[in-house]
Amino acid sequence: MSIDGVSSIWDELFGAQPDPPSLLVLVTAVIALAAVAVRPVWRVARNAVTIAHEGGHALAALVTGRRLRGIRLEFDTSGLTLSAGRPTGPGMIFTLMAGYVAPSLVGLAGAWILGGNRITLLLWLAIGLLLLMLINIRNVFGVVSLLVTGAIVFAVSWYASPQVQAAFAYVGVWFLLIGGVRPVGELQRLRRRGRMRESDADQLAHLTRTRGDVGLLLLSGHRGRVGDRRLHARRTVAAGPIRGWLRGPARVSDRRSAACRGRST
Repeated sequence: MSIDGVSSIWDELFGAQPDPPSLLVLVTAVIALAAVAVRPVWRVARNAVTIAHEGGHALAALVTGRRLRGIRLEFDTSGLTLSAGRPTGPGMIFTLMAGYVAPSLVGLAGAWILGGNRITLLLWLAIGLLLLMLINIRNVFGVVSLLVTGAIVFAVSWYASPQVQAAFAYVGVWFLLIGGVRPVGELQRLRRRGRMRESDADQLAHLTRTRGDVGLLLLSGHRGRVGDRRLHARRTVAAGPIRGWLRGPARVSDRRSAACRGRST
């Protein structure tokens, strides 16, 4: 590839696109809201929230020094992130919280990039993050899900017109911002029915010695938003011996494998 070709790609990637019409921003917000509010659409679209949620768990585990062992994305939009490290302490707490807030934080970051009209950059960053996550996927559906999602984003960034790229990017950002909130209410409804007592909120409550409702409140209050792949049932279930830790931290060894798990309703 010539220097001119590289320069052209660089300019396209980091250059600012024209300001989108105000109507486009409004319409994409309505579309994203409909995708979250209409249950049949949400049941499919929430896979994007799941990907962001699991990515949040994985990134937090790595940042806090835990060893990431793998990520699974399931057909029912549930997921599992397995990491090894201390089952207590700030690292585990941060890992639990990260999954809930990740979709909305990703949406906020996307909104900041869109504020600079760098739409193509946003799309390529999304592709890069999907590829990094793909390396750690441990099941077939997860691989297919990420490849399909990445292929769609790539096709839009490479072949679509600037107007279509802008609409696609704004819908995605709006969806993560809005969709990151809905799972909180879903989890709370499940807890009122006596279900999902091993959710991330409950495990956070065990670590912070508070009630599950308080754990949920802490998560939902983080930056004003919560993201879970649907949090719908984001369960961070301690694998094997960690169940013993839930009954008494003194009985567990210093290192354990912990799984951040979610289930659909």
